[in-house]
Amino acid sequence: MYKYFTSESVTEGHPDKICDQISDAILDAILSEDKDARVAVETVVSTGLVLVAGEITTKTYVDMQKIIRDTVAGIGYDRGKYGFDAENLAVLVCINEQSQDIAIGVDESKDKEQGAGDQGMMFGYAINQTDTLMPITHYYASKLAYQLSKVRKDGVLSYLRPDGKTQITAMFNDSGECEYFTHILISSQHAPEITQAQIRKDLIEYVIKPIIPGKFITADTVIHINPTGRFVVGGPSGDSGLTGRKIIVDTYGGRAHHGGGAFSGKDPSKVDRSAAYMARYIAKNIVASGLADEAELQVSYAIGEAKPLSVGIDTFETNKITEKEILDIVNKHFDLRPKAIIEKLDLRRPIYKQIAAYGHFGRDDIELPWEKLDMVETLKKYLPKDVK
Repeated sequence: MYKYFTSESVTEGHPDKICDQISDAILDAILSEDKDARVAVETVVSTGLVLVAGEITTKTYVDMQKIIRDTVAGIGYDRGKYGFDAENLAVLVCINEQSQDIAIGVDESKDKEQGAGDQGMMFGYAINQTDTLMPITHYYASKLAYQLSKVRKDGVLSYLRPDGKTQITAMFNDSGECEYFTHILISSQHAPEITQAQIRKDLIEYVIKPIIPGKFITADTVIHINPTGRFVVGGPSGDSGLTGRKIIVDTYGGRAHHGGGAFSGKDPSKVDRSAAYMARYIAKNIVASGLADEAELQVSYAIGEAKPLSVGIDTFETNKITEKEILDIVNKHFDLRPKAIIEKLDLRRPIYKQIAAYGHFGRDDIELPWEKLDMVETLKKYLPKDVK
């Protein structure tokens, strides 16, 4: 256990997050018309440019130009002075069909069920540090990023621009409880005429105070606001962006392991996405039921094979029954075959763009199927009587 731990987040206007949202907006548009489509889309952005590439097999047609421009405008890049403007983008699209070699392993037939869309390992995690069973540093870093965009979009701080980052460092005692936040960091793109002093005053008042509980801010807490003193050039005009480059922001803020793949732009036949969601669902129900105070589940697959190659669990010595017993319970009550995951979590729906920014897990602002606690009562039955 680290005595200090740090997590970061980014706003929807960060270049990498623009890409994630474009990729998932395209996925949602296709799933709205063709729930069985195969989609693997990646996006690159730079100054005045959006490039979308990947593989799509579908029976429907979507207007990618419109989807891309609407997504960029919805984020807030709707003026030329921001250096990235929805109306004046060069949009390039390079899409092919899914490889038949991959499709063979994923397509269902009479004698073979749906296999995994790729090999790899995925992780799910939960810890009882917050009501959403997420790591406390990641939870509040994500909340700060969301609030930073909210005050911009609501016009409370109209001089802010879409790009931004947040970071929280917490100190933990020997029992693993958060004592306080040692550092709070916010970097936000802004209009050139606003002073550093004004930005600092406003972000403390309208972003930090509404989000961070007072008990975590002490006289020793250091607050950094735009540490360089200026953040005018931002977004894709300041840095290029790419789908899948913020996977730690998407998951657990570095507190848990991450598998080999990103989420955005992938339909649920890709276990990089669907199995990671299922692993979170299992880990969250394990912790909520009291079987452990912290749990990390790992699952691995071979392309074309339905059953996982392995399922493992680590409860970091917080388990109330043996880890073998917990693993037996997981194997008994949770079906980790790709088709079963998709059906259990109802994943062939256009639900992905809404999670392409501010995290895929622990969201208490939207309802997500992998965040449900509908297995808690079933799992509680396995607790020893003296624990119940």
